[in-house]
Amino acid sequence: MSLYILDTDCLSLLQRRHPTLVANVSSVPPDEVAITIISVEEQLTGWYAQIRRARKPPQLARAYQQLTDNVVMLSRLAVLTFTLPAIARFNQLTGLKLNISSMDLRIAAITLENSGTLVTRNARDFQRVPNLTIVDWTV
Repeated sequence: MSLYILDTDCLSLLQRRHPTLVANVSSVPPDEVAITIISVEEQLTGWYAQIRRARKPPQLARAYQQLTDNVVMLSRLAVLTFTLPAIARFNQLTGLKLNISSMDLRIAAITLENSGTLVTRNARDFQRVPNLTIVDWTV
């Protein structure tokens, strides 16, 4: 069994129904597709910011509806957490000075610890991570 882990960008594209990504996700069994808790954190942080910025009742209602829709969608996917072994792997990767953001390194560490393949459009950064298998499902 393969495990394909969507990075945050690809998760966002899936939510916006990117046709090629949706077709690729649909072509594998649902239990072979996952996201990381890091992507959940990044998305929820964005929604919380929108809620805090909402000034008028319609804006607030729309922001909360979008948050609700997002949580429902995320609940349909397997979520891989940031375990102690993944944290140790992250610390090891940080020590390599790969010039990749901390959040991306966390996603990479979780992917490596789960022997997964990272689904990303960001080959430029993620290809720097030793032993990380990546694939772009948007082309």
